[in-house]
Amino acid sequence: MAEPAKNRRMFIVVFIVFTLIVAILALDMASRTTGPWNRPKQLNRVLPLGDSLFVDSLLLDTSQLSN
Repeated sequence: MAEPAKNRRMFIVVFIVFTLIVAILALDMASRTTGPWNRPKQLNRVLPLGDSLFVDSLLLDTSQLSN
């Protein structure tokens, strides 16, 4: 009768270890990625030019260059 108690205890230990590993991996992935709500802020940090980049790209008419 001691065998079912040992199997149950082993299952609980394996379940807790597996849950901890998955939680650690999820936290690691979450810390390395950027949420969709932070993407515009990230673009401003990478390209601190402000709106001048967008204005310059809109002023260039590339359709006339191919003629």
